[in-house]
Amino acid sequence: MTGTTSAAQHENTPELRGFREVQQLAYVCAEAVAGQLRSGVTEREAARMQRVWLRERGVRDWFHLPFAWFGDRTAFAGFKVPLQFFPTDRRLEPGMPFILDMAPVYKGFTADVGYAGCLGLNPLHDKLLADLEAHRELILREVRERRTLREIYEDVERLMTTQGYANRHRAYPFGVIAHKVDRVAERRWSPRLFGFGTQSLKGLISDALHGHRDGWSPLWSPYRFSDHPPQPGRWAVEPHLGFRGTGAKFEEILVVTDSKDPEQSAFWLDDDLPHVRRWAEEKVAA
Repeated sequence: MTGTTSAAQHENTPELRGFREVQQLAYVCAEAVAGQLRSGVTEREAARMQRVWLRERGVRDWFHLPFAWFGDRTAFAGFKVPLQFFPTDRRLEPGMPFILDMAPVYKGFTADVGYAGCLGLNPLHDKLLADLEAHRELILREVRERRTLREIYEDVERLMTTQGYANRHRAYPFGVIAHKVDRVAERRWSPRLFGFGTQSLKGLISDALHGHRDGWSPLWSPYRFSDHPPQPGRWAVEPHLGFRGTGAKFEEILVVTDSKDPEQSAFWLDDDLPHVRRWAEEKVAA
């Protein structure tokens, strides 16, 4: 179950419509930039293409500036420090996987998306993309069951191991698989700190302080501070699979509410996304 019914029932809520609009904008950007990638393009150039595309359409603020990872960097091979996440001069080659990751703020609403693709044919990458579907289903099901974030994280990691993959979101700061996203005050320009918008960082820090006091965290991690049920709000979720030098992920918003109705208690914000359409097309083709 993907949660299509629940998302459709909420589509006229102004708050969710704003988040859905910016998430769609970010994914349209990802598909547009992916379609322009050619052999020889660098990660820095791909990140710049995302920034320019979004700025031309009105984006002035960011949760974080766009990233691009090529080749074995899609699996975060050898990543030890945060600076290694930033785009490099790595050039794209035929058959090479890539990930585009961007987090624009538009009209005060935030999205954080991840788009995995490949320049040409790569059967291994296709397999990773297909196997991500089970993680989307597992995460939604267990959030609706109100399992703790830490337990769900462990179940996602267990599924990855069963599939034969390594958990690459372990390489993110604090090993997070997700973080909360909120509205931010609209500004024509917002300063940044290490590629992150200060307005968004203030919101995350505020959530962290309130959460610490009340026994929850805005970071979804494998550690004790995530040993609590999902907090109502919007979570940018990004399960990230790795196999040797190939990585793939999706990232999208999961909405959590305090409803007693299981289907209303959690749902994916939107099912009209590239990876969801891909899975549907593969089922039809089969």
